[in-house]
Amino acid sequence: MPLRKSNYRIAAALQNNDYRIPGKKITINMAPADLRKEGSAYDLTLAIGILAASNQIRSDSIDKYLIMGELSLDGSLQPIKGALPIAIKAREEGFEGFILPKENANEAAVVDGLKIYGAENIKEVIDFFDVDAPLEQTHIDTRKEFQEHLHLPEFDFADVKGQESIKRCMEIAAAGGHNIILIGPPGAGKTMLAKRLPSILPPMTLHEALETTKIHSVVGKVKNKGLMSRRPFRNPHHTISSAALVGGGSYPQPGEISLSHNGVLFLDELPEFERRVLEVMRQPMEDREVTIARAQFTVTYPSSFMLVASMNPSPGGYFNDPDAQSPLLPQKCNAIWVKFQVHCWTESTSILK
Repeated sequence: MPLRKSNYRIAAALQNNDYRIPGKKITINMAPADLRKEGSAYDLTLAIGILAASNQIRSDSIDKYLIMGELSLDGSLQPIKGALPIAIKAREEGFEGFILPKENANEAAVVDGLKIYGAENIKEVIDFFDVDAPLEQTHIDTRKEFQEHLHLPEFDFADVKGQESIKRCMEIAAAGGHNIILIGPPGAGKTMLAKRLPSILPPMTLHEALETTKIHSVVGKVKNKGLMSRRPFRNPHHTISSAALVGGGSYPQPGEISLSHNGVLFLDELPEFERRVLEVMRQPMEDREVTIARAQFTVTYPSSFMLVASMNPSPGGYFNDPDAQSPLLPQKCNAIWVKFQVHCWTESTSILK
């Protein structure tokens, strides 16, 4: 979203709260100038800066706080993306506190040593600086909250009945962090098993939770949840583009392989994915990180995930099944197929011997 559109939102928000933009040309220096700014998170920052520079509010303590937030036309604050990494950077830069939309307060409060203030509208922020009105500070015991939210996953591996061979294969793959492919006819339970795989993976450590939450925060998928305690499970559609899978864009964003960091990436119907999309995963899977280079800057995102893929044994889906009725099946099948049996291969077959 171009930053130049912020002036309309800022003008309306100030006017609706009995303030005004000075009737003169305003120049705002947002260094470094060679890096183009994007997004609506600067709305509150610019609005408070304009009010302070025009002496409409006191400015003696503004430089102690990092201020971010998107403004609605009535002055209310909307959540922003990347609150957690912004809070980490604010602490590194020596800011005393961080003022941001209330919906992002729990997410930012994960950072120790930084005062987090969540506000619902610009008037609360103005009064905080101008008349010393109190603004509620958000406190979170990171370790305590993390332990409290270590709950059971949405899908439990214990729900699977039978299929002992495939369950054994998946347990071995989960223990060693191996990639795995499931091959079987439609309805055999490939997707059901894949969705339940995260439930047998080790619980995330606090470090993994922080790292995973930062990635999801960049794309605005955390909001007011605080730390992520459940390992991510991503299931992109087979029509996904290479940029959406590994990340990219004019201003690079994490792709599905980074959003599944410390979790599981499930590629259902693997042969349906475009070859070039699968090829771009080669290096990130080896290096456990993906580097996206653009003309002005380069971004590196982590991508340490467990790959689970599934496919049918044939285009019709029932190859070697003598009981199935499909026009794509051969008239005679020499091999013996046990109905609803799912075969799997891991990347290290020696561990199965």
